[in-house]
Amino acid sequence: MIVDVITIFPTMFEGPMSASMVGLARERGLLDLRVHDLREYTEDRHRSTDDSPYGGGPGMVMRPEPLFRAVRAVQDLGPGTATVIFLTPGGEPFTQQAARDLSVIDRLILVCGRYEGFDERTFALADLRLSIGDYVLTGGELPAMVVIDAVVRLVPGVLGHEESAAEESFSEGLLEYPQYTRPAVFEDVPVPDVLLSGDHARIAAFRRREAVLRTARTRPDLLNGARLSDEERDLVIDALEGSHERD
Repeated sequence: MIVDVITIFPTMFEGPMSASMVGLARERGLLDLRVHDLREYTEDRHRSTDDSPYGGGPGMVMRPEPLFRAVRAVQDLGPGTATVIFLTPGGEPFTQQAARDLSVIDRLILVCGRYEGFDERTFALADLRLSIGDYVLTGGELPAMVVIDAVVRLVPGVLGHEESAAEESFSEGLLEYPQYTRPAVFEDVPVPDVLLSGDHARIAAFRRREAVLRTARTRPDLLNGARLSDEERDLVIDALEGSHERD
């Protein structure tokens, strides 16, 4: 996979994108990350990427000319055609399904916003607009890193165990079940007996039940997209009713 990033702060990507799974993917040749300085595509002596908004108001707006030059120049680097993604609070929510969809695309261009956002005309360049959450950050660099991390780890060969990605939170519309490791008892709290039983069917049933319960208690909104059996739906109702009683 090739990921091009367009930003006015390219050094922000040096540390985080060289560590952990993303760094490993780069070492293995599974990810070619290319970071481009938007200021290199300006034409004035101040290397300006922003200007005051028409109609007045606070802050500055990212100018269209450097962005158009940058995106078009990066597109021409190849190979192939890239999917252009603008990171913006007004974009579609970035979800695990979106990460899966992007993980099968050979080349992405991520465009990082700053200031009060993009000149509206620059969105003509975008194939997709993404937001990582309902809050405001100082720029699109951190969202771009989040997208890269979530997408690249789904590329075959990046994770040590391919089944890891299939069993994680959000993969089936549920939060992940609770995990335990050694010691078997810690501060008088034991690991559930079923996990020590060696009975894979019972373990799978236990984990599924705990995943449903955890989701019902913490993120019930996710259950709208989850496939639940009738027994699991009754379990959810009981969990939600218990939560309301505690409130």
